[in-house]
Amino acid sequence: MKYGVWLAGALLGGLLALAWFGGALNWNREAPYELVQSWGGPGTSDGRFNEPTGIAVGADEVFVSDARNRRIQVFDKQGRFLRAFNEGLERPMNLEWHDGRLYVADFFADQILVYQADGKLLHVIAPPDGLHNPGGVAVRPDGALLVADTYAHRVLLLGPDGKVLKAWGTPGETGSASGEFNYPADVTLAPDGGFYVADGYNDRVQQFDAQGNFVRKWGGPFGVNLHGPFKGWFATATSIAYGPNDKVFVADFYHDRVQKFCDHGGYITSFGAAAPDSATHTAIAVDVDSDGGVWVANYARHRVEQWRPSGAARGRS
Repeated sequence: MKYGVWLAGALLGGLLALAWFGGALNWNREAPYELVQSWGGPGTSDGRFNEPTGIAVGADEVFVSDARNRRIQVFDKQGRFLRAFNEGLERPMNLEWHDGRLYVADFFADQILVYQADGKLLHVIAPPDGLHNPGGVAVRPDGALLVADTYAHRVLLLGPDGKVLKAWGTPGETGSASGEFNYPADVTLAPDGGFYVADGYNDRVQQFDAQGNFVRKWGGPFGVNLHGPFKGWFATATSIAYGPNDKVFVADFYHDRVQKFCDHGGYITSFGAAAPDSATHTAIAVDVDSDGGVWVANYARHRVEQWRPSGAARGRS
């Protein structure tokens, strides 16, 4: 009997320690954000979506990957439909708005497509050995691209001509050690030239410095591919964005939420809309406005959402 009590206590202690190291016992340092507006719904007409998978915010417009409708839709920030385009698209995923251009990671076309704001296709970028279902892209100030090459389990630095300048991960092989990947889904740049990777099925974020050296990882205990619903843990990290005041936002797909962190991985808060039924899969993509507003592509509800810090809610929902 005493042994049984001791064993139960030891197991409980181990679980609490695991949760502590993974951030599960952290209190929210901020209140969860509030939903201030949303638009969309399932369908094929203008302003409707069929499983949106990416979002990017410019000064005045919101770009959305309407994946299964094989198009990009563009709205003003009040949700009014402006235009749509689809030249060259097969399955658009995470988006990047940079210097007046929209960069689209196309999952089925195995390439990065670059558009003018009006939808004119300017360039198609891929390395000589090709991409394998890329999920996300970020653009450096010098024009080089960081690409999350999802099914190749690697991150690439490409020149504007597609030449491979640097690579991280082992092509075709998953791994959970530092600098290895398991279906990386997206990448975002920090102002200092470093970058962060949403390491999808490793259920974590990896951070690298401006020279490409590994800095840290987080998500669950020690960032070693353990998933869970706790604070700071993930179940498939599908999108990542660097926001004002050095904050990092991550779409935690199977937990129907976006989590907010300090740039060194400290947990701050989380928020999201519940799934419309017993299934999950809501918050799949995230971007952050210059004023700190957070924009989310909600996969299961087929809609776009805008979130703001608690108390700042306005507009429609």
